[in-house]
Amino acid sequence: MNESTQDTNERTRLIRWADPMQILAEGQALSGLEYISRLADGRLPVPPIAALMGFSFTEVAAGRVVLSVTPAEYHYNPLGTVHGGLAATLCDSAMACAVHTMLPVGKAYTTLELHVNYIRPITQETGVLRCIGHVIHVGRRMATAEARLVDAQDKLYSHGTTTCLVL
Repeated sequence: MNESTQDTNERTRLIRWADPMQILAEGQALSGLEYISRLADGRLPVPPIAALMGFSFTEVAAGRVVLSVTPAEYHYNPLGTVHGGLAATLCDSAMACAVHTMLPVGKAYTTLELHVNYIRPITQETGVLRCIGHVIHVGRRMATAEARLVDAQDKLYSHGTTTCLVL
């Protein structure tokens, strides 16, 4: 690519985020549902990954979290479609946050396993996507959840499952 072509095709995106350790510290005295609810309603800043990928919380309830994103050119891979990492990140985040809503003060979790199935390609013409994370089971040491990534007409783009270790 020559220099003049590169200059005319260059795009930029500015990303701002809050200190994730400060967000975590503020959340340590809250139940999981209170913590995720405060992220969703703006009383706490969104995590850096949400700022980076451009997704937001649109619904939070016990055992259920819905995230939304509008696919954009900056999500694209070299094949001219949205990179599968966006769908995987949305599924992982929605499922993990759904698990988090079920935890009491002082409990945490980490993802042990993540499985994502890709159903159809995503482009910027796809429009707003919602990732619906739903808890299947929360036990003393393990939790499982599932997610579905759908468009405005509920057409499925990907779905996934996770197993989390409760700490």
